[in-house]
Amino acid sequence: MGVKRPVVAVGFDAAAIGLLETWIEQGHLPALAALRARSSCAHLRGGDAYRAETPWTCFLTGCEPEQTGYWTMLRFSPRGYRVDDVGAYNFSEHAPFYALGEGYRVAVFDVPQTRLSRGVDGIQVISWGAHSPLAPRGSQPAELLAEIEGAFGRHPALLRDEATLWRPRECKRLERWLGEGIERRGKICEHLLQRERWDLFVTAFGESHSAGHFLWHRSRDHPLAARIERDGGDPLLRTYQAIDRAIAGIYAAAPPDAYVVIFTTEGMEPNCMDLPSLVFLPELLYRLSFPDGFGLGDDATGKLAEPEIPARSWVPSMWSTQAGSTPLRRFVRKKLPSVLSYRLDRFWHRPSTSPLPPYAAGKLSYQPAMWYRHLWPQMRAFALPSFSEGYVRLNVKGREAAGIVDAADYDAVCGELAAEISGLTDARSGEAIVREVRRTRRTALEDDPRLPDADLVVRWMAPVTDTVDSRTCGRIGPLPYYRSGGHTEEAFMWVAGPGIEAGVQLPDGRPTSLAPTLLTLLGAPIPPQMRQPPLI
Repeated sequence: MGVKRPVVAVGFDAAAIGLLETWIEQGHLPALAALRARSSCAHLRGGDAYRAETPWTCFLTGCEPEQTGYWTMLRFSPRGYRVDDVGAYNFSEHAPFYALGEGYRVAVFDVPQTRLSRGVDGIQVISWGAHSPLAPRGSQPAELLAEIEGAFGRHPALLRDEATLWRPRECKRLERWLGEGIERRGKICEHLLQRERWDLFVTAFGESHSAGHFLWHRSRDHPLAARIERDGGDPLLRTYQAIDRAIAGIYAAAPPDAYVVIFTTEGMEPNCMDLPSLVFLPELLYRLSFPDGFGLGDDATGKLAEPEIPARSWVPSMWSTQAGSTPLRRFVRKKLPSVLSYRLDRFWHRPSTSPLPPYAAGKLSYQPAMWYRHLWPQMRAFALPSFSEGYVRLNVKGREAAGIVDAADYDAVCGELAAEISGLTDARSGEAIVREVRRTRRTALEDDPRLPDADLVVRWMAPVTDTVDSRTCGRIGPLPYYRSGGHTEEAFMWVAGPGIEAGVQLPDGRPTSLAPTLLTLLGAPIPPQMRQPPLI
């Protein structure tokens, strides 16, 4: 590979890998099928903790979270029991792999969770339409974003790429917005590729991420699938077909001697993590600290109802399960519009140890863990907000402002909590839902800034469930589902181009293998902090 050739890298954000391969075999994705037939392929596997929050930063830096210290965009402050959204990694220590300086002309269009970098000789566009962009919108040069949007339009789903699972109109609208965004993204990429012969061109389709989260149940196996209105088609397949058409245009616009890399940093499957991390774990830890209290999901009937199809969107529907409500309060929370329900809720008395309603949680109101935040100083352990695994923080003396747990008791309390959490079972099947409870620290006061905020990381496993039983704290649920598709650590890379042998299975790697591989194709040096070898 002594001759310098251009590299065009196109990412799927959270691709459903098994479905992608099935649809290729069935002939639904002809452009991707043709590319794969010319490619050498590698299986990638990311980390099995913080799997939704870290993969793109791993790709961008070529470094694992243990090196960057970036585990999630939410940072916990033990002094004030506050959770701050810090956005994307700041790249101050480890720059994006494409910040190559002079000598390499680079174009980066709308890659998730990155920021504008001074080390890029070329163009950058940030937050045009990426899922969870985590950084302010902008471009280099500064006028480029406005120029692109003037010619091709804005992404219709930017920062609103979600839907309530049981509302067909919202799901259809999301699919339409994603389809329009995919078509525009493809045209923009074609335009940029024709604008100049880039040494490196990088983009990613965030639409596959949004579709996986909110359209999975409309055509795939999920407890809601049999109880909702369906249009007879497959909205997830239609989204992937739109991406396939866009990739065909990008490939046609790429230089004929380019290396073309198709990749993903994570996968998608039926979501078995949302309710466990968002609700079951916070509620369990709350009940362990307040044995006489029930926060959310207290089913007073004692009967195991069918998966709920609420009347309203997810956050107010979840709050309507708040325990201890009178019949009037339950009616108001379930039937009245959210605005009226919340207004009335402000005037009702509640015990001082009850969770606060969503409107009191600020920007993170969609995270039920935050509804318990005012109680964290009184709890031995509490759940931090999450987008994937469950995260448990112990309230340690000498570390937290109002710590309760002696540092000498840290090991014992971690063990007790792990046992309690591991005992959770699916109330419908009786199966365990916890794969592992993993410690992140050797001691309570270990203060390496690269450690995650959580003391314990809870890894969940199938089945998908809306109700769990705890040996100590009773039943939690039934509760409404939030997102029907969830993250997996499975990923892949295909590479085609001059000198690349078709059909070769490359060594297995990690998302951090992608950056050194792209640099190798580009003929650029690999920084020493990138510990994974290139895959070619």
